[in-house]
Amino acid sequence: MKIVEVLLSEGTTGFYFDDQRAIKKGAKQDLFMYEGDAITGGFTNIRQKGESISVMLVLENGQIAHGDCAAVQYSGAGGRDPLFLAQEFIPFIKENISPLLINTELTSFKELSEKIDHLQVNGKRIHTAIRYGVTQAILDAFAKASNITMAEVIQKEYNIDHDISRIPIFGQCGDERYTNVDKMIIKGVDVMPHALINNIEKKLGYQGELLLEYVTWLRDRIMNKRVDTNYLPILHIDVYGTIGAIFNTDNEKMADYIETLANAARPFKLRIEGPMDVENREQQIEALRALTEEIDLRNIPVEIVADEWCNTLEDIKLFADKKAGHMVQIKTPDLGGVNNIVDAVLYCKEKNIGAYVGGTCNETNRSAEVTTNISLACGADQVLAKPGMGFDEGYMIVNNEMNRVIKITDYHNNIKKGE
Repeated sequence: MKIVEVLLSEGTTGFYFDDQRAIKKGAKQDLFMYEGDAITGGFTNIRQKGESISVMLVLENGQIAHGDCAAVQYSGAGGRDPLFLAQEFIPFIKENISPLLINTELTSFKELSEKIDHLQVNGKRIHTAIRYGVTQAILDAFAKASNITMAEVIQKEYNIDHDISRIPIFGQCGDERYTNVDKMIIKGVDVMPHALINNIEKKLGYQGELLLEYVTWLRDRIMNKRVDTNYLPILHIDVYGTIGAIFNTDNEKMADYIETLANAARPFKLRIEGPMDVENREQQIEALRALTEEIDLRNIPVEIVADEWCNTLEDIKLFADKKAGHMVQIKTPDLGGVNNIVDAVLYCKEKNIGAYVGGTCNETNRSAEVTTNISLACGADQVLAKPGMGFDEGYMIVNNEMNRVIKITDYHNNIKKGE
């Protein structure tokens, strides 16, 4: 089966691009917008619409496979590629990517995706968002050519033989950390609520008192409002390095505080994502490793999740090797080609560290569907409900795709068995 044409269309994402540098320098929020001028190159406003590009591959049998190029909310920050604008990058794809794909025979997803992922133009690797979207479309092309799901393509290519079954979905609430918890309880979400604890004064507290109050409220709310007493979601809180900030990255003090949170969360299991941010990858790995070791030595019932400075496949391997956390977030758009998501999950499983297939609120329904397939194929420990910050939409997309893939693969397996 060959690719005979490449079609491209502009799209929007499930959230927005934010100029992180301007926000960190104190830009004030005015309702949903920000006041002041953008700082990061490419931005015309501190907050502007998220953009995507749909890559459609026309196959010789007339079927059309597609994937979406998308980048993270804080594009252009923390060493990431620049702002991803559709009108700027559609001509680039037409000139540099389309000719490589047209008339290509679909023989190996792994080989073709790695070719695109490692492609250089004028001595530079192509934008992560392009690698992300084009390889999604390639994966879908292989699925359509073989009349199987994308999850089954991955299992076949990477010799993965476990049964495809449901994995926990992690709901994110955005700043609606109370109302959206009720939605999560009603829908029985496996992991919640993310909570977006990115401000010391208003969300954490200078002694951590505000987050402790919130975790206590969260525990009581679930216990009082759940219909089934067997409903025991995992509480996963992203603190954006703020715990390290108030305790000066002192391991004993951070562990003491995290233990109070774990006790407040009982009977629910607690995860803390990004407890500190020390502004350097190697130092971040060592800081997370030391805190994880301290927590384990004291048998504190909490799991630490790596996020900051853990962006690429190389980063993920380094964090896993050093046991820098109990779980690693695989931030899918930052990895480029989706083949790297497969490698990341399989590596984490080999190193016995939790594999959380995350991403960004600033993705699309299509990228969420594709990464859900990959998560199922590889047996990830957790997958993010995305895109958006409203919870319901992202949860619907990921949950429904997961259930569809499970049903289809069961059907295919039964056919093979002659049932």
